[in-house]
Amino acid sequence: MTMDFRLGEGSDALRDEARRFLDEQLTDDLREQMHRTGVHHDWDFHKARVESGMLAPGWPVEYGGQGRDALEVLAMAEEFQTAGAPTYGGSTTLMVANVIRHMGTEEQKRLIVPQALSGEIIIVLGFTEPEAGSDVAAAQARAVRDGDEWVINGQKMFTTNAQEADYVFLLTRTNPEVAKHKGLTTFLVPLRQPGVEIQPVFTVSGERTNLTFYSDVRVDDSLRIGEVDGGWEVMTVGLTFERSLPQGGDSRRLLRAMERWALTSVDDAGRPKSEDADVRARLGRAAAEIEVSTLLARRCAWVQNSGTLPGVEGSMAKLFATEALTRQSADFMDMLGPDGIRADGDPAAVAHGIAEYLYRFALGTTTYGGTSEIQRNIIAQRVLGLPRG
Repeated sequence: MTMDFRLGEGSDALRDEARRFLDEQLTDDLREQMHRTGVHHDWDFHKARVESGMLAPGWPVEYGGQGRDALEVLAMAEEFQTAGAPTYGGSTTLMVANVIRHMGTEEQKRLIVPQALSGEIIIVLGFTEPEAGSDVAAAQARAVRDGDEWVINGQKMFTTNAQEADYVFLLTRTNPEVAKHKGLTTFLVPLRQPGVEIQPVFTVSGERTNLTFYSDVRVDDSLRIGEVDGGWEVMTVGLTFERSLPQGGDSRRLLRAMERWALTSVDDAGRPKSEDADVRARLGRAAAEIEVSTLLARRCAWVQNSGTLPGVEGSMAKLFATEALTRQSADFMDMLGPDGIRADGDPAAVAHGIAEYLYRFALGTTTYGGTSEIQRNIIAQRVLGLPRG
C-alpha cells in the first residue's frame, strides 16, 4: 500500500494563484522596505490580498471567506511564507478573529470579524510582559472594573505591528487573589486612544517590535473576550491557532539559495561546490528536516479538516521547524565560511546575505507562540503522559 502526501488538485490550483499573486505584488521595492524598516506589514499588500481572496480563503462563505479546506489554505500559506511575504499583521488579525468566532459574543462577531476579513483593521497580540517572559500566565497588567468599563494599567513586550494596528488582544490580571492561571481576562483594546504609548524595539535581526504601555486605558466590557477570570481558556485557543500556522518557509527559502550557491560556485581547484561531499551532506540534512517540517504542518491541517483544533500537533510542528531553522542557518553560515557573514547590502553577499540574516532571525522564532521549552513540556505532558515539570 502506498501513501499519497500530495494535497490535491484544489491545493495545486490555489498554490498557482498564490505564486502569480506574489510575482505581481511582492516587488523588490517592498522587500527593500521591509529590510530597511524591519516592519513586516504593508497596507497595500494587505489590501491586495483581500481583493484577490487570499487573506482568508479558508473562512466560511457567510463570513466573507471561500470555504476552502485547511489543506488548500496550507498550500497557499506555504507559498507566502516561503516567499517571505509581509503576512504577520494579517496572521495575528485572523488568529484573533478565529478566537472571536469560537468564543466571542454575537456582537463581537458582527463588529470585529467583518472588519478583520475585509482588511479594514489589524489586531496585534499583547501577551508577553518584560518581567514575565514566556510565562504568560504571570501577567501583571491590571484591569479593574469601573461600571461598564475596565481601566487597564501595565505594559506589554513584543506587540509587533502595534504602530499599525487598531486593536491589541490583551491579556490582563483581573483577580490577583487566585492562582495565576485563574485570575486572567482577555480584552480587545483599541490602541488609538489616550493612555496608550508605543515604543519601538528592534530585535537582533532588525525586525521592529514594540514595548507598549497602558496608563488608565479604558475599554468597554463589550470588548471583553470570554468570561471574567476566564482568560486562560481564551489564551489556550489563541495559542493553538498561532502554533498551528504553516512552518518551514524560511528554511525552504534558505535551502533554495544555498542550492543555487552550490551549483554556481567553485572551489580553489575549479570544482563546483555541489560536488563537495560536505556541502552535499549539509544540503541533504536541511532538505530532510524541511520535509519533516512540511509533513508536521500538513498534519495540523489534516486535524483541522477533521473538525478539531491542532493543539499538541501544532506544538510539535512549531518546535521542530523553528529548531531546525536555527540549526540550518548556523550550518550554512559555517559552510559559506567568511562569505557567510556578509550581510544584505554587501555586493559580495551570497543571496543578499540570507544565511547571515536568518542566523540572527532564527533564534527569535523559537520564542514566538511559546518557547521551545514550553512546547517540549506540552508534548511531554499530553503525548508522553509525563508529570508537569
